[in-house]
Amino acid sequence: MNAVRNILMRREAGIFVMIVLFCLAVGIAKPQFLTTNSLRIVLLLVPLIMIGAMGQMLVLVARHVDLSIGSILGLSAMVTGMMFRYHPEIWWPLGFAVSIGTGALLGLFNGTLVTVFKLPSIIVTLGTLNLFRGLTYIISNAKQIDRQYVPSALKAMSQTSPVFGIPWIIIIAFSVALLTYYFVMHTRVGRQIYALGSNPIAAPLRGIDVTRVTLLVFTISGALSGLAGIMYASRWGFVNPSNTGAGFEFQVIAAVVIGGVSINGGVGTVLGTVLGVLLLGCVSSALPLLGIPGTTQNAIYGSVIIIALIIDRTVRRQGISSIARRQA
Repeated sequence: MNAVRNILMRREAGIFVMIVLFCLAVGIAKPQFLTTNSLRIVLLLVPLIMIGAMGQMLVLVARHVDLSIGSILGLSAMVTGMMFRYHPEIWWPLGFAVSIGTGALLGLFNGTLVTVFKLPSIIVTLGTLNLFRGLTYIISNAKQIDRQYVPSALKAMSQTSPVFGIPWIIIIAFSVALLTYYFVMHTRVGRQIYALGSNPIAAPLRGIDVTRVTLLVFTISGALSGLAGIMYASRWGFVNPSNTGAGFEFQVIAAVVIGGVSINGGVGTVLGTVLGVLLLGCVSSALPLLGIPGTTQNAIYGSVIIIALIIDRTVRRQGISSIARRQA
């Protein structure tokens, strides 16, 4: 009974219940929503967000935020797409290394600005959001990478795989989530990220190299955004300098805060983040069925972020009050 109670008391249980209730409510109005075809649509909507959410979760847990991940996705995808366009003879899997490496360098640049100049991450990444987007226009001369330049094998990764026909991008996204779980739960650096976010003042006193950990989380976030970049090319078959990755940061942050990751650092789980991503995927899939314009998605994401922040702040205050009452 205690084990069942512990499961029900977990924050992730609430998100899971929300997903079930949402799916049932939409299914009653539109029965076609509760089909395997709709499940496939949901799973194809979430891989990019899930990969970006894993990196953003680490950044938020360390008490920072990365608003530039959408532009990192776009710039990484553009660099890789231009490689495919001008050097079609190159072995196409090399594109993964190029895209991930580009994203990692851009993330390291963010982390360096934050740690060396002691600048707020929200201001730094707000600036690099525009800087990276501008660089995408400059290197591409504002020209799109069209579908014929994206290797067919790369595009096929979004359609199927030898594993029960599940598209590779879905397998990769959940594999990234599993690796992130292992990293944060079973490595010393993973635990240091939580310790840093919980109390950044005490962290150095406990022997934590704050600069190294901060650089690491921003670099990982950038690298995962780079991975999302080449998967964008696989999923959609083109790279456009203006809309590839645009608004991606808001979808990711919405999914992460829905999943219970605290914007104040130190709190958050991989399972909660995965559930938050799946809930957003269900919402995105349901909107067209319910006749709600897709243009309302940004308003929904913004509302979700505000509500999640209010809930997070309320829970924290109640927790602090509870501790104070017990100590009194």
